[in-house]
Amino acid sequence: MKIRGAFTALVTPFKGGQVDEEAYRRHVEWQIEQGIDGLVPCGTTGEAATMDHEEQGRVIRMCVDQVKGRVPVIAGAGSNSTREAIELTRLAKEAGADATLQITPYYNKPTPDGLVGHFQAIAKAVPLPMIIYNVPGRTGLNLAPKTLARIAREVPEAIGVKEATGDLKQCTEVVELCGPDFLLLSGDDFTVLPLLAVGGVGVISVVSNLIPAKMHELCAAYFAGDQVRAKALNIEIQALSRAMFMETNPIPVKTSLVYMERCQPGFRLPLAPLEEKHVEPLKTVLKAYGLIQ
Repeated sequence: MKIRGAFTALVTPFKGGQVDEEAYRRHVEWQIEQGIDGLVPCGTTGEAATMDHEEQGRVIRMCVDQVKGRVPVIAGAGSNSTREAIELTRLAKEAGADATLQITPYYNKPTPDGLVGHFQAIAKAVPLPMIIYNVPGRTGLNLAPKTLARIAREVPEAIGVKEATGDLKQCTEVVELCGPDFLLLSGDDFTVLPLLAVGGVGVISVVSNLIPAKMHELCAAYFAGDQVRAKALNIEIQALSRAMFMETNPIPVKTSLVYMERCQPGFRLPLAPLEEKHVEPLKTVLKAYGLIQ
């Protein structure tokens, strides 16, 4: 398993309130055809918070089955309950995922000792590589680089971090304290190029649901030393990335896929359809990128 480049945080298409397996498999296959470097089912963008355990395990199995080993699969399996995270990690391992994405416990706001203990318990119960997800905007807790370095030392299964703070100083400190073998992934489409520049290895992306080839090319250009192309692509995707966050993710990106006729409309409460005032602005951006007519 090589975690490098552009990984898509997959949306989960619904049909009649249930997972639309046909649309999901089509989306996975299209992502691979477009050159994506890896896939992340059942993350925030995949509305995993609204799935029960059986359903989450089934979606991960679908993804792994469709991928057939062609790219790595990092399955969302986190929770603010350590016991639940262990169970979800077990389901991900049984489904054949290469690694899991483990969010820092939200709402609980644990101490550094609690954070280390949480990831230790998961790794002990279900040994499987994990990427830790630091997204304080959703969890209410920022995983400090010193604590992350401690986790990297004490939990061998913790092989990297998805950093969604947008703080380049913090990300640079992660590389400094955790070392070059600990993987730094951007969790924010606006910071892909800067994070690569400070030692990152890729991105877990929302916008690559729509433009997987572009996000793959951006990362590939950087690694090939083509800074001019990487910078141009980084600027090119900014307007589309902004549009994906005009409302709470994944509302805009999933709505975009509906407009692109890649899935049917459908969110699970408490998410609601895109507000009417944002419909035309979103369509305008999608038309500018040639994604819809």
